[in-house]
Amino acid sequence: MGRKIWLGVIVGGGLFFSFLALLVVGTYSAAAGLVGSSRGAVGLAKGAVPNVYQALVQDWGNLCPALNPALLAAQLYQESGWNPRAQSGADAQGIAQFIPGTWATHGLDANHDGTADVWDPEDAIPSAAQYDCDLASYVKNVPGDNTDNMLAAYNAGAYAVIQAGGVPPYRETQNYVKRIRTLEKSFAAPVGAVAPSQQAAGAIYFAQQRLGTPYLWGGEGTAAQGGRFDCSGLTQAAYASVGITLPRVANDQWNAGPHPARADLLPGDLVFFATDLDDPRSIHHVGIYVGGGYMIDAPHTGAVIRFDPVDSADYIGATRVTQAGAQALPTQPAQPAV
Repeated sequence: MGRKIWLGVIVGGGLFFSFLALLVVGTYSAAAGLVGSSRGAVGLAKGAVPNVYQALVQDWGNLCPALNPALLAAQLYQESGWNPRAQSGADAQGIAQFIPGTWATHGLDANHDGTADVWDPEDAIPSAAQYDCDLASYVKNVPGDNTDNMLAAYNAGAYAVIQAGGVPPYRETQNYVKRIRTLEKSFAAPVGAVAPSQQAAGAIYFAQQRLGTPYLWGGEGTAAQGGRFDCSGLTQAAYASVGITLPRVANDQWNAGPHPARADLLPGDLVFFATDLDDPRSIHHVGIYVGGGYMIDAPHTGAVIRFDPVDSADYIGATRVTQAGAQALPTQPAQPAV
């Protein structure tokens, strides 16, 4: 993946690395006093949801107390990856992946065009929100967190949740609840400071050791490739070196954690660039932030792994990678209907 931006700055290697080490340490020292939490209404992180669906998710995500826009976004992303024509092997259909029987009883004509259409996000997204809230009402008297119980009911059925007195002891259901609650953080607008990544320094160290290595489209750093990388191959390998498995391509790495604001970037954050700043599906480049407005990245064919400035017209945002966030990412998105 390429990015046609050159950094015309030549700095002595040893001096620069000494500066970089101080920059990283200083940034984390300052950040240590910022981490905190606060409560409030849940909004969507900038760029987290494709703009064409953002108003629907924001409005319908507030349908009931057990639901919020980030949670609804996490479910839609998990189900279809924002593909309104997705269809699974189990005949689940559309952006919300309703099976025909469920759609027949829970599908809404939310846009009032005379048809409840599972393939139309204007119907399917409101229907998903309404279905969640219906499930939340079914299990409202069950002990435990109503949102967790709602998600468990979505996966295993309300009766299973009622019988179990909470999230049932099924591995699939427990994993589903954990996955959606984790992905929720990657769609929510940060409230207060985002906790620093514990693995960030190791990921930066890995990337530093590859400075000057020629770019290779599709490169994953294998011996057969001469240790060369493309942009997302570098970020994937950097985090693999500290035990975090990221997807292979940049726009799939976007949801591997919460999204700090530009002013709150810390070394180790992944920084992303897109052709459409309203649509994270258009992400085309990623780098690793090192502080001071710079990243390490593998820019494009003919360039080498190097330091580049972060601020540019195509900067869409950043992700603070977490182990849980990476593990929660869907691995088998639904296929387009044909």
